Amino acid sequence: MHLTFLGTGTSHGIPVIGCKCNVCRSKNKKNKRSRSSVWIRGTACSILIDTSLDFRNQALENNITDVDSILYTHSHADHLHGLDDVRIFCRGKSIATYGDSKTLSDIKKRYSYIFRKTQKGGGKPSLELKTIGKNGVKIGEISVIPIPIQHGRLKILGYRLNNIAYLTDCSHIPEKSITLLQKLDVLIIGALRYKKHKTHFSISEAVEAIERLSPKRAYLTHLCHDIDHDVLLKKLPEKIEPAYDGLEIEI
Repeated sequence: MHLTFLGTGTSHGIPVIGCKCNVCRSKNKKNKRSRSSVWIRGTACSILIDTSLDFRNQALENNITDVDSILYTHSHADHLHGLDDVRIFCRGKSIATYGDSKTLSDIKKRYSYIFRKTQKGGGKPSLELKTIGKNGVKIGEISVIPIPIQHGRLKILGYRLNNIAYLTDCSHIPEKSITLLQKLDVLIIGALRYKKHKTHFSISEAVEAIERLSPKRAYLTHLCHDIDHDVLLKKLPEKIEPAYDGLEIEI
């Protein structure tokens, strides 16, 4: 299984529009962060987790030529609003699109044109919406288990794919979800900034969660412009790293 970080930034992206901070002006490519998403490839499947606002550019930069499934964590704009650009992958097929019932309902509302008859023109995505149950789904050789987590007061989903877990926009992991996150090879977890935040883990809170779960290695994502990649890397314990756009890992 091969995973590519398509984006590792917050809803603003980095650089932030109009910001003149050191990170936003940095020439280090690892400080250029588009909105968070990952792409997973198995021997017989191509899976997106979320379709960020930057999906078109992410797909071009990472040479994505096929998508057969999408897993949605939640329906906030930075995780959903690149959806229309998957239509290029819908020629002759529908994309299996998984999420909780609220997220799928939001997709139907915001992208109502997808689900009603319209005149033929530039095309539109063809999606097969599927509510993902607690037992998950098998996509190719990859076993996908939804992981309930909290994003402030909002209940959203992380995902375990074989022995990789992806928990973005996380501020709390319920005890029942802790049991689903044992014996991981890789844990990817959101860590917004150094200071506490109401709806996201801080760096220290994410590190604490990683140490409790004890994966073989871990990556921090959904990083804001308070975070300089190289500075943070030096501060982190062994086997924990900040992710960056374009980073590829093999499991």
